[in-house]
Amino acid sequence: MDITPQEVAETLSMVSEQNLDLRTITMGISLAGCADEDMGRMCDKVYDRITHTAERLVETAEDLEAEFGIPIANKRVSVTPIAQIAAGCADEDLSPLAHAMDRAAESLGIDFMGGFSALVQKGMGATDRKLIASVPEALATTERVCSSLNIASTRAGINMDAVLLSAETILECARRTEDIDCYGAAKFVVFANMVEDSPFMAGAVHGSGEADAVINVGVSGPGVMAAALAELPESASLMDVAEKIKKTAFKITRAGELMSREASRRLGVEKGIVDLSLAPTPAAGDSVAKILEIIGVGECGGPGTTCALALLNDAVKKGGVMASSSVGGLSGAFIPVSEDAGMIRAAVDGALSLEKLEAMTCVCSVGLDMIAVPGDTSVETIAGIIADEMAIGVINTKTTAVRLIPAIGRKEGDMLEFGGLFGSAPVMPVNRFAGSVFAHRGGRFPAPLNSLKN
Repeated sequence: MDITPQEVAETLSMVSEQNLDLRTITMGISLAGCADEDMGRMCDKVYDRITHTAERLVETAEDLEAEFGIPIANKRVSVTPIAQIAAGCADEDLSPLAHAMDRAAESLGIDFMGGFSALVQKGMGATDRKLIASVPEALATTERVCSSLNIASTRAGINMDAVLLSAETILECARRTEDIDCYGAAKFVVFANMVEDSPFMAGAVHGSGEADAVINVGVSGPGVMAAALAELPESASLMDVAEKIKKTAFKITRAGELMSREASRRLGVEKGIVDLSLAPTPAAGDSVAKILEIIGVGECGGPGTTCALALLNDAVKKGGVMASSSVGGLSGAFIPVSEDAGMIRAAVDGALSLEKLEAMTCVCSVGLDMIAVPGDTSVETIAGIIADEMAIGVINTKTTAVRLIPAIGRKEGDMLEFGGLFGSAPVMPVNRFAGSVFAHRGGRFPAPLNSLKN
């Protein structure tokens, strides 16, 4: 489908008036061939592979911004999960690989790099355990590196040993970065049904089924969507609302498709996917919560919120798939508390609770994202929150995730300040009745019956 000049003009209006941007252009890079018994040599190979493959990424993105007038908020790289290339090395500490990734990110001028990761949904090998043990040091001593674990899938069930390890890792990441508002925990996420082609951090990895290098683009556009819905009268039916969302999502996604095609062509690498997620920012008006309130919810988190979010998410997907033949990643509506001004307000007002957020994740793209909890929250409580969210993903055959930030030394009602796209995180109350047994049982939550698809 050709992209017309009229579409470009309409998109420029969205940029100037409604905060439209491409949230990220992310180059996925395979590190196959970088494995080595010697840690120093492996780090050199990783650095060289990344910097050589992505050497023109930032330059190309800036050229596209200038030519098409569409801002690209972040330039990023994702790599093969590090645990998959480090198995031949006997070193216990894998954080030097994170340092090599961080140096490469700095050399390239990119914002974030994902892939200090492991896939442990069914079991953990020795290298997986070494990587998990290295995560707190890696994230505390790097600026741009992000880490992720896939600890559950519909096909495998939930690795409950990995759930507890993840909870312990989250707490240690927060403790190691207490002096910078526990920022280390903001760069670590755990998944059920992780995808291989997401451009969004902290969970972007370059999957084993991908080409050597690909370009994945993540669009944004909550401000555009809110402005479009604000044109509807309060008397408009939900069918009318859904139609407006679909048409607007189509327009937003076309901008991402255009930039994806051009970036891929100019860089000489495979065109990957367009992730049509509505990714909010702390900027005024650029809020998924505001969209839900325009649909008719009194305040985000109030009765009707889950239904409104389900409608939004479904209609965004329906509109987006007509705009690109390569829709992928997560694609829907994100609900990161700290990154959405409306979510922050709702949490401070008490309209939005952790339990309501969990209910909302049943119908949205990701999960419990960028949520600050009191610093004295127990590891059993965090493990229980993770397990609950993994169960939602496993049973419903969807991607879910948890990115919690234990606010060490802080209590409910305090605020963590990250700045930039990460915004501000109000410390939210948690249910403290997790008990001391469930998190320590270990073993594996069996794959559900609906995993038997063959």
